[in-house]
Amino acid sequence: MSRVTNYNLAIAAAILAIGLLGLGVILNSTALAVKAMDRTVVVKGLAERDVVADTVIWPLQFTDADNNLEVLVQRIEQKNSAIIAFLKLHGFDDDEISLGVQSIKDQQTQAYVNQHQKLRYLARSTVTIYSHALDKVKNAVAQISQLAKQNIAIEQDSYQTKIEYIFNGLNNIKPSMVQQATEKAREVAQKFAKDSNSKLGKIKTAHQGQFSIRARDSNTPAIKKVRVVSRVEYYLVD
Repeated sequence: MSRVTNYNLAIAAAILAIGLLGLGVILNSTALAVKAMDRTVVVKGLAERDVVADTVIWPLQFTDADNNLEVLVQRIEQKNSAIIAFLKLHGFDDDEISLGVQSIKDQQTQAYVNQHQKLRYLARSTVTIYSHALDKVKNAVAQISQLAKQNIAIEQDSYQTKIEYIFNGLNNIKPSMVQQATEKAREVAQKFAKDSNSKLGKIKTAHQGQFSIRARDSNTPAIKKVRVVSRVEYYLVD
């Protein structure tokens, strides 16, 4: 092998060694950068808001009984008409009032018959209000004794007759509440970064929690508390 060939091989080997060394430096720097980027903090931000329900569902339910089925049906119809008249007197329109299906039970056909039951047929009827006027419902509920004077006992204590208040305006407040929750999360992350002698970097991941709507308390069911929790992961940098 000639001296020229040996010289060329030596140069090539030197270049390769320098290249490998440079590659090692680059890979080492990249590894350090990746390692630094792995430093993150996960925080949560809470946003809450009290809102007033915009829809109310009010079921007015009553029961009646008689041994004569025909007489019972007539009386149920009369009471339904009286309830509807009462509601219209308090400002409700026809499109806010709906008459439910009547249920009539022959108690003598039941598997377990109460021997002391005096009346054979038991009927239940419901007139339902679906309205966006909460004040009208409030006023009518306060005057429900007017129906009692007409021998109509409205059931108010059962689960089926509970007045339901609904808030349908969630889409209108979602953006501002998500922003508030994210800002709260960032405040917590900044505090953590400061305490750990770091700086807050960019967001790595973010998750918007589910919105929940519940009554603020048992005494004011028309006031709802809307709540959302956002989860955000931030990078920490030196």
